[in-house]
Amino acid sequence: MLVHNWRAVLRRAWSVRLMALALFFIVLEPVTNAAAAGASRNLYVQLAVSAASGLLTAAAIVARIVFQQQISGELNGKSPSEG
Repeated sequence: MLVHNWRAVLRRAWSVRLMALALFFIVLEPVTNAAAAGASRNLYVQLAVSAASGLLTAAAIVARIVFQQQISGELNGKSPSEG
């Protein structure tokens, strides 16, 4: 079941933005591996792309649980401090 403001979440939530960026790096990884096959710097490229996608995914998890006033507003008629 979708949240009632799913359009606002897709446009404004940092977790969605970070996951989209992580997806870009995940898709980029096999492309860079194919392009740099056999090159001695391939290991560094692989490590950089893998680290970027991993860090972005971790940041998206943190962003998902952080309260964002612009999106959440009041939660079910309660203020954020009430839970």
